[in-house]
Amino acid sequence: MATEINKNPESVYDITVKNAMGKDVDLDIYKGKVLLIVNVASKCGMTNSNYTELNQLYEKYKDQGLEILAFPCNQFGEEEPGSSGQILEFVCTRFKSEFPIFDKIEVNGENTAPLYKFLKSGKWGIIGDDVQWNFAKFLVSKDGLAVDRYYPTTSPLTIERDVRKLLGL
Repeated sequence: MATEINKNPESVYDITVKNAMGKDVDLDIYKGKVLLIVNVASKCGMTNSNYTELNQLYEKYKDQGLEILAFPCNQFGEEEPGSSGQILEFVCTRFKSEFPIFDKIEVNGENTAPLYKFLKSGKWGIIGDDVQWNFAKFLVSKDGLAVDRYYPTTSPLTIERDVRKLLGL
């Protein structure tokens, strides 16, 4: 599970997570990049469309400073049951994804990962802080702050305009 560098992070850059191999990754390695952080699942009805569109968005903007960070989560319908190795193989083989896939986390409840506690601390309104399902998306500015949150049903390609704006394009 992910760990925090400090108790009250001021940005995502103050947080450490685990990669799919279980190694610590300080998110400060992404300073200056626009981040799209997504809780993913391999067996969800939205898997094919989301991974396909995330790949398209990443391919188009990775050289301009976009980084997509995918966090497998098994909290919704147990649609991400595999091990980290199985998840990596699935994503890399089936979808040829090049963006980083991290260790499985929880995004709601008592064991919410520190990254998601931070992301959900924004003013998101309608249904509170909880992530509703697989493929919820948080757009993070270059300064490490969540600037927008998108429902699981939001197509990654429909947020391209917001990504472009944060990238200064």
